[in-house]
Amino acid sequence: MTAVGTTSTTGKFADLASGRVHYIEAGSGHPVVLLHGSGPGATGLTNFSPNIEPLAEHFRVIVPDMPGWGQSDVPGAAGYDHRGTLIELLDALGVESAALVGNSMGAVTAIATAVSHPQRVSHLVTMGPPSVGGPLIFSPSGPTEGIRLLVEASFSPTPENVKKLVQVMCFDQDLATEELAQKRSEAALSRPELLESFRTRFLEYFQRTLASLAGKTSTIVAPTLLIHGRDDRVSPMEASLQLASVIPDSRLLLLNRCGHWTQIEQAAEFNQSVTNFLSQH
Repeated sequence: MTAVGTTSTTGKFADLASGRVHYIEAGSGHPVVLLHGSGPGATGLTNFSPNIEPLAEHFRVIVPDMPGWGQSDVPGAAGYDHRGTLIELLDALGVESAALVGNSMGAVTAIATAVSHPQRVSHLVTMGPPSVGGPLIFSPSGPTEGIRLLVEASFSPTPENVKKLVQVMCFDQDLATEELAQKRSEAALSRPELLESFRTRFLEYFQRTLASLAGKTSTIVAPTLLIHGRDDRVSPMEASLQLASVIPDSRLLLLNRCGHWTQIEQAAEFNQSVTNFLSQH
């Protein structure tokens, strides 16, 4: 592992069987892994910038760029089923059991790991997951507005397309700045090999991961906190309602006037809620 910075969230690399993974780490205490979502230019740091330091006051916070994003390698044979990479990273860091906190794609990784490796997951926190329990009843079928824009921006990550994606992610449009869109566009275009892998492989692998979870979420034994924005235009809030109905030890926090990025739009409430949940369970 090689240090690449000296800030409070020092960047490092772990050479794993599934490839080289970049991660940042801060704080001490019980391990908490923050798992980012997808989309052009996404990284662990950008997805959790307002959360890392507040959570690191209480926990050992580990924030990887999963294969296919940030400074990590293109996904290998395992594709975009990230649970194997996550277990490899926990092993490399000497972590027997960790709280998994996942947004969107990261929520799917966290759920999949809680299903297949229950002994490695002490707590499960999800934000804005897609449906992993079968078809939704009260939400429109087919790709949502947010998913359509995410795919469009991933195939053509111009600042204009990324700006449209950022706008649909947020309820508060003040967060959808030109600067953010420009930075995420530049980050995506700087790694064309990651874009090509996404375009040719991501959707197939991701759908396969979702299908592998059908009928299995009721087996999750970790205490679970499901956080969802009522105004999420990427993943309908019904997906979290569905999970709350089948995960035995679960509770749901539904945030009004909030979109897909609950950890960013409602950062203070998110940080306090996650801290309380992890501390009390």
